Amino acid sequence: MSEVQGSPPVCDYEGTDYEAFWRAGRTYEDLAERIALRALLPPQGHRLVEIGAGFGRLADLYAGYEEVYLLDYARTQVEAARRRWGHDRRFRFVVADLYRLPFQPGVMDAVVMVRVIHHVQDVPRALQEIRGILRPGGIFVLEFASKRHLKAIFRYVIRAQSWSPFSLEPVEFAPLHFDFHPAWMRARLEEAGFRIRRERAVSHFRHPWLKRLIRAPWLARMDGWVQEVGALWKLTPSVFVQAEAGPMEGSRGEGLWRCPACRLPAVEQEEAVRCPAGHRWPREGSLYILRPLDEMAV
Repeated sequence: MSEVQGSPPVCDYEGTDYEAFWRAGRTYEDLAERIALRALLPPQGHRLVEIGAGFGRLADLYAGYEEVYLLDYARTQVEAARRRWGHDRRFRFVVADLYRLPFQPGVMDAVVMVRVIHHVQDVPRALQEIRGILRPGGIFVLEFASKRHLKAIFRYVIRAQSWSPFSLEPVEFAPLHFDFHPAWMRARLEEAGFRIRRERAVSHFRHPWLKRLIRAPWLARMDGWVQEVGALWKLTPSVFVQAEAGPMEGSRGEGLWRCPACRLPAVEQEEAVRCPAGHRWPREGSLYILRPLDEMAV
């Protein structure tokens, strides 16, 4: 866990072998999430950022975008993504904080955030940041962990858990690990200036014996068949939302970068991104270090 001055604490995956997490029997979840993302993300556009991209697991789904920014708080995750996708000149790799996104207002056509808000303490602030970088009409594809899934309901009924899956407030079942009620998340998205367009309920069959009994590709295909209708009642542990950004307050920023420290427009140079206030954020080719830490801003 890390904490930046002026920001809530952040769940830091620095040094974590996140690729090993996905290799450990999670092929079904990966395939089911890909089905949902393909269905909800516009197939092409100019500029996309994935927040919490990790090692770039989903980046092959962004082939229709001219510029792709893979952003994560952990430098080791971003470096893993660059090893995986650095050969593709469309990609840029950004170390940054969700609470201080280093992009100008309205410069993104699409934002993707999967398995990230599960770790976010201040959801309204994070959603406001994301809304700020999207152009009006831009698409935000969000995945969140739902508290109102069948397993939680069953455990609550037999009194195996104390918290109610039907109450609206989020539940923090471990430090910086949150599950959310679908109605609560919808309300926060609307407050941030988004309009919900489509939803998909994902991972209907996330159970060890089912995963042992049925091969992952077939199980994921079955999940894809019911994701759309399942969104009517949302009883799965994972929910995907397609949200459209409403009108902007103020005008679109000039250029791409914004200094995460002072929030002024910043200019990309060969070895750094600099702002008029004198903050210098290192750049190493396609890797940009834009976390608002004092030791990184010289």
